[in-house]
Amino acid sequence: MLPAELMRQIRRLELRTDLAVEELVGGAYRSVFKGRGIEFDEVREYTADDDVRDIDWNVSARFGRPFIKKYMEERKLDVLFMVDLSRSGDFGEAGRSKREAAALFAATLAFSAGANGDKVGTLLFTDRMEKFLPLRSGRKHSLRLIRDLLAYEPESPGTDIALALQEADNLLDKKSVVFLISDFAVEKDFSRELKILRRKHDVIAVRILDPSEQNFPFGSAVRIIDSESGREVFYPGTRRGGAALRTAFEQQKRKIRQLCDSSRVDLIDIDPSGDIIKPVLAFFERRGKRAGRGR
Repeated sequence: MLPAELMRQIRRLELRTDLAVEELVGGAYRSVFKGRGIEFDEVREYTADDDVRDIDWNVSARFGRPFIKKYMEERKLDVLFMVDLSRSGDFGEAGRSKREAAALFAATLAFSAGANGDKVGTLLFTDRMEKFLPLRSGRKHSLRLIRDLLAYEPESPGTDIALALQEADNLLDKKSVVFLISDFAVEKDFSRELKILRRKHDVIAVRILDPSEQNFPFGSAVRIIDSESGREVFYPGTRRGGAALRTAFEQQKRKIRQLCDSSRVDLIDIDPSGDIIKPVLAFFERRGKRAGRGR
């Protein structure tokens, strides 16, 4: 039996995502991640409601008017949420931790996938594989996914994204949509593993950063402790010291952005203190425009 407070938290999160799910499933999710046909059936004449990408140009040229390919059914998607549960995810000064923001994001997409009949699963990781929830469909399964995201107690405080990407590559036996959710506050390089996974799957990086992590107060000295390694950094409280910390933070952000760009991986930035859904819809809009350009 789950603790009563956890049950209430899951219920609140479920209710909060209902409207967002309707908005996403109403067009955005389905149009971006819609499965392609698995079995060719026939060709028929093109209508204004059809997708131009389905036009059969050979048949159209033969008859002098556009025809499209028709398929028997749509293929359902496999959607995997890779979630970084390292100790830095417990941070949050605006009423919602980074881990809670990750749970809200994953819940919204999981329910959207479920409404579309897709399978979802989770790979929870730190610097080791913490837990794998196999890909399945159904609302009950999605609720279990949320429960794990909120309640699972990781064994390690650290982070190893490269190892997690390798594990995902081993676990997935067909092309899937993979959401890699983390604050990416790591030093170890994972570019090789990311590019390998991207060759086989549609990978989207979801970066969760609390704004207070880069807004350092002036005027008082503080000692900053890395929650994962335990390493301490002394901040003297001066403008120069604050500027140096902000510079390091921005450099790390640029590094992750450049890595995603070079790996052809989309990046969604999430602010735990703000609207979780707005950046998701913006991502879907970018995807839709890119698909319309044939990229």
